Amino acid sequence: MLPADPRTLGATLTDGGANFAIWSNAADAIELCLFNEVNGKLVETRFAMSHRNGPIWHGYLAGVKAGQRYGYRVYGPWQPENGVRFNSAKLLIDPYTHQLDGQLQYVPEIYGHTASDGFGAGGTTERDDRDSASFVPYSVVTNHSVREIHRPLIPWANTLIYEAHVQGFTAKNHEIPEHERGTYKALGHPSTIAHLKKIGATALELLPIHSYLTEPSIWQRGRKNHWGYNAIAFTAPHGEYAATEDPITELQEAIDRLHENEIEVILDVVYNHSAEGGVGGPTLSFKGIDNKAWYRQDDQGNYIDVTGCGNTLASSNPHAVRHIIDSLRWWVEVIGVDGFRFDLATALYTSNSAFNSSLMSAIEADSVLRNFKMIAEPWDISRYSLGDFPHPWREWNDAYRDSVRQFWLGDLARGYGEGVADVASRISGSSDIFYYRGPTSSINFITAHDGFTLADLVMYNNKNNEANAENNADGANDNRSWNLGVEGPSDDLGITTVRHHLKKSLLATLLLSSGVPMLNMGDEIGRSQNGSNNGYSLPRDKADLIEDAPENFLGGWANKWELDELENDLLHSVSELAQIRKKYLEGVANEFFTGTVDAGTQRKDIAWFSLDGKEMLEDHWQDGEKRSLSVFIEAGSERGILLLLNSSKSMTPFTLPDQTWGHSFRRIFDAATPVQTHEPIICAPSSKVDVKAHCAQVWLVTRV
Repeated sequence: MLPADPRTLGATLTDGGANFAIWSNAADAIELCLFNEVNGKLVETRFAMSHRNGPIWHGYLAGVKAGQRYGYRVYGPWQPENGVRFNSAKLLIDPYTHQLDGQLQYVPEIYGHTASDGFGAGGTTERDDRDSASFVPYSVVTNHSVREIHRPLIPWANTLIYEAHVQGFTAKNHEIPEHERGTYKALGHPSTIAHLKKIGATALELLPIHSYLTEPSIWQRGRKNHWGYNAIAFTAPHGEYAATEDPITELQEAIDRLHENEIEVILDVVYNHSAEGGVGGPTLSFKGIDNKAWYRQDDQGNYIDVTGCGNTLASSNPHAVRHIIDSLRWWVEVIGVDGFRFDLATALYTSNSAFNSSLMSAIEADSVLRNFKMIAEPWDISRYSLGDFPHPWREWNDAYRDSVRQFWLGDLARGYGEGVADVASRISGSSDIFYYRGPTSSINFITAHDGFTLADLVMYNNKNNEANAENNADGANDNRSWNLGVEGPSDDLGITTVRHHLKKSLLATLLLSSGVPMLNMGDEIGRSQNGSNNGYSLPRDKADLIEDAPENFLGGWANKWELDELENDLLHSVSELAQIRKKYLEGVANEFFTGTVDAGTQRKDIAWFSLDGKEMLEDHWQDGEKRSLSVFIEAGSERGILLLLNSSKSMTPFTLPDQTWGHSFRRIFDAATPVQTHEPIICAPSSKVDVKAHCAQVWLVTRV
């Protein structure tokens, strides 16, 4: 091998061959291994990486072309008591590869230690000399570079996020050719785009699509990882989601179609851990390249696990910061994505605050990345940090989720009240959490991939995760859900009607709150997971996923394009509420409300009213049994929006505010009536109006 350019890690094609470069600080030697078909057999050819610049090993090979399969063997000491686990018998994935070829096989050979079975059983201190090359995926040389991308550039104040799983979103959409369903290509299909536009989505947030593997323990139970939160190659699209042999181009083209229709793409990224698991997990990449440098460990070589997945990447180390930055830039500049949601983001820094994080600082300082959407899941299993991230980061606001659920469902399910003060804070943007950063720092959600769907929130008090084969021990126990007295589906018209009203009321609250709303895929049509609040796994057989899988197994939509009457109304409700938000509230979403009287209009930008139409007093805020809330939001000099929220079990009369707030009140949404047959009513100031039990109403207030 000739010397290569050590400045660029990974495999980089040139006119006559390819540069290869890999980072390992403690290795004694590294071999590049090429794999080619010879007489029907896969033959391995090894090349010593004899050129080194500090921790970067590099070499140039003439004649290498796109599609070349390769891997690395890294030599060094085996000292597990010190966290050092070099094992040249194990073929390793290039951390910078952009494509993988082949499937992981669960056999003893994939483990660095001497395992007695395919799931890693046995002592973890004895080095295993069996060759893993026939049982692991190969890295693939690709030829994709930075490209021109025409982006919608949607402001945060105008953003509505739709969280979806690539496979589940389109797996049963019969408008898409069968071989394209559940793939990257399907994301750009006209029917997919039409649906996203109908519900007002401006950003499609995809569950992880970087190449991931199923954990051995899950595979042993006859399941596979479906959500994808178990990455092994942070810069390679997951091959299972591709309809073609070229997943990169396929994904690029789908994103371009979404961009043409003013829809951004956000990726859920998992840089906090890898698929190599704990010390007893397989040796596939980082563990064999430089275990001690890539994973957080204690003095005895044990992994520090704050992710619950067996390991935690040492994301604050300079080489790890570089790797993550390079990965993010590749997704932005080559693939074309518009932002990222960071899974378990607090695991990415070891300081006391994200403000002091080397990774966060690097992202904000990067001339490219600082211009894109960054969202944190502000917790891991050891630390809860909601509100701790610096501008321009946004954060998943689980306080919003819990408060809105509590108001509409939790008080009634638990039999005691928490009043309206907390839900009022969440509706108005959570200024108590985000202070100077503004309401768009809050990603508001009621449901997400993790937890009950919207339909299951009103059908189940208890989780049903037996399908994961973990004895129902997985998933949250506190869901703030309410089954209305019947666990699961019901034929009782009274129960199904109230459940439908509750779903519409929850959606109205979400879509008309200050902050950035996020919808969970399928909630707009009442998708159920049959009470599962942790639908992360599937049967191994893909046929079961597409044809016979129950809703909870699709981890996604299980696309029901033929909707019944209630599902159709729910879909139209989301569409209508999104339009109300876009037309009336986008212009007031950038700053927190002040609640002070404007000297000119003599009105507040936000005001809260009791049932008598007067502004709420302190005793109302202190009343833990209060089940009603009225909020007026100024939406310009000539109009406002009034929300009437009745979470009680009975119809409740509300008095509209007086003429100070508007000359005319027009009801434009009522959770109790179908959207397509809803007849607006117009009332004068101070009129009394009835709001049905468990229902929200939206009124347009005008002054001309």
